[in-house]
Amino acid sequence: MVFSSITFLFRFIPIFMILYFVTPRRMRNIILFLGSLFFYAWGEPVYVLLMLFSTLSDYVHGRLIGACRSRRVARGLLISSIIINLGLLGFFKYSDFLIGTVNQLLGSNLPLLKLPLPIGISFYTFQTMSYTIDCYRGEARVQKNLLDFGVFVTMFPQLIAGPIVKYRDVQDQLHERKADITAISYGCRRFVAGLAKKVLLANNLGLLWTEISGGNLGDTTVLGAWMGALAYAFQIYFDFSGYSDMAIGLGAMLGFHFPENFNYPYTAKSVTDFWRRWHISLSSWFREYVYIPLGGNRRGMSRQLLNILIVWMLTGIWHGAGWNFLLWGLWFALWLILEKLVLGKVLKVLPSLVGRLYTWLVVLVSWVFFAIESGNGAINYLYVMFGQGAAGLYDSATLFTLLEYRVLLLFAAVAATPLAHRLSEAFFHATGSGVTAVRRVVEKLVLSLLLLASIAYIVEASYNPFLYFRF
Repeated sequence: MVFSSITFLFRFIPIFMILYFVTPRRMRNIILFLGSLFFYAWGEPVYVLLMLFSTLSDYVHGRLIGACRSRRVARGLLISSIIINLGLLGFFKYSDFLIGTVNQLLGSNLPLLKLPLPIGISFYTFQTMSYTIDCYRGEARVQKNLLDFGVFVTMFPQLIAGPIVKYRDVQDQLHERKADITAISYGCRRFVAGLAKKVLLANNLGLLWTEISGGNLGDTTVLGAWMGALAYAFQIYFDFSGYSDMAIGLGAMLGFHFPENFNYPYTAKSVTDFWRRWHISLSSWFREYVYIPLGGNRRGMSRQLLNILIVWMLTGIWHGAGWNFLLWGLWFALWLILEKLVLGKVLKVLPSLVGRLYTWLVVLVSWVFFAIESGNGAINYLYVMFGQGAAGLYDSATLFTLLEYRVLLLFAAVAATPLAHRLSEAFFHATGSGVTAVRRVVEKLVLSLLLLASIAYIVEASYNPFLYFRF
């Protein structure tokens, strides 16, 4: 079940919200836990057992770590928890990739397991690992209530594709939270904005990327290849940031405060800046639980660069079981290392426009590795982008496609910046009650139109994927 579906919007969420708010506060975690299990089981009933096992395992490990007086034994329990979590993630996500690699290298014919990937396993695995690690560090209270811990792991708003929530950030909210009219109103606005991003922008941009990438590469022009890469860049941004907005909005309706996951990443002035703005919760997780424990920047430049390389290899692999994802991670590692050595200092003295153009170029190339799972396919597409093997600079078909999508691309470019928000703030910047009233009416009208347009699209459209569901 995805948020941008009729089933979720008109069946699951109305029934769940009614049950949640008519239930006494002390019993709402039961409704949230059962509703989350139902939400997950709608698409993968078998893998609910896997998620419950992971929940129980980390709950028990957390209790044992909290009760343990020996630091050495506690470290052993932490290692046990990490091995179980990464073992489950590795088995279900990477087993076929490893078997296929062995078959290619050795010429063997080992059968693939062909296990379907449990939806959201990459996200909830990292969340439960953060809990046991923080318990070991003494940075989070040991949760003694199994139901409350189960709510943390299975919470449906951010279960499937984040943002990745650390246990210590919501530990108080699991027991006591307030969902008043202000929070519910904010949550509804945030959800509608995210839904519009997803179905009105991401889905239509995805159609453009599918049209260009699905054709014969030999017939693709340079302009067409760049247009396709740009379409995918906008698609994945509005797809994932839209999902994060919906998750944050749903959380607010329930009384939770989830961390922001995006901060206009396409306005970044460097690759380092980009990764402070894109998928913030994942970058924060790797920094806190991998980069810093490896030594961070405290052991000299050589060790720091090695740590960056390790983190970005893991970041690439986390996104998927394929060589293209490893190449994607290494691509970013290369530029982050170059910025650490010399580029960062150069960018500081150059005009900000140069930094933004450089970042856009690096990121657009990265999305080609990300989107095309065949390594050769990605390389060949990049060749066409830079004129090698392209069917010319442009042709009439490419210009027709550009004209057909020009408004959508322009709107996406503006929506990916804070420009629209700043203009609306400037327009309504006044203290008078009349202007405030007008602002509220206009805001409600715009959100209502976005909601109606999104629902109309969902009803009519057959193309409605969530890109990050496969991770």
